[in-house]
Amino acid sequence: MNDPRLENATPADAERLLTFLFEHARNPWNYLPEQPLRAHFAGLAEGKVEALMARVDGELAGFVSFQTSRYFARYQPLETRDQPHGYISEAVVHPGHAGKGLGSLLLNAAVQRLQEQGVDAVFIDRHEENAASAGMMRKAGFVELDTYPDPERRPNGSGRTTVCVYRLA
Repeated sequence: MNDPRLENATPADAERLLTFLFEHARNPWNYLPEQPLRAHFAGLAEGKVEALMARVDGELAGFVSFQTSRYFARYQPLETRDQPHGYISEAVVHPGHAGKGLGSLLLNAAVQRLQEQGVDAVFIDRHEENAASAGMMRKAGFVELDTYPDPERRPNGSGRTTVCVYRLA
């Protein structure tokens, strides 16, 4: 694999990223509801969501989408609970590039971008039993923080979500 080139996604890339996500991330572990994801990627045009794309030999090989949020405030220390933190919503790598470090490269780039925005922590979640995502997150420096029942989003396997964090402060 040639070295990947990272580039910022634009609003014009939203539909392509959705298509890539649905083609390469559908599995029993991933929660991919179409309408909420369309709304998420509409956030590219609104400046609420950012995404970084990785290209290898000119082809899209993966991407990560992220934003500042308060979704995981309950996991923040009391003194920063009312401040935004980072949230990585989607991270996907083409199966032909899996296991080569591209996912952790994308996650680290998103963490760096969020750190530049002044957050003190970045959160990401996954199905408890999603071993591929767990490895990618660990390799990028995320640590498991909590696992809880989440049958609506996780109807398969254990039915549980694991929240991971990358602390910057």
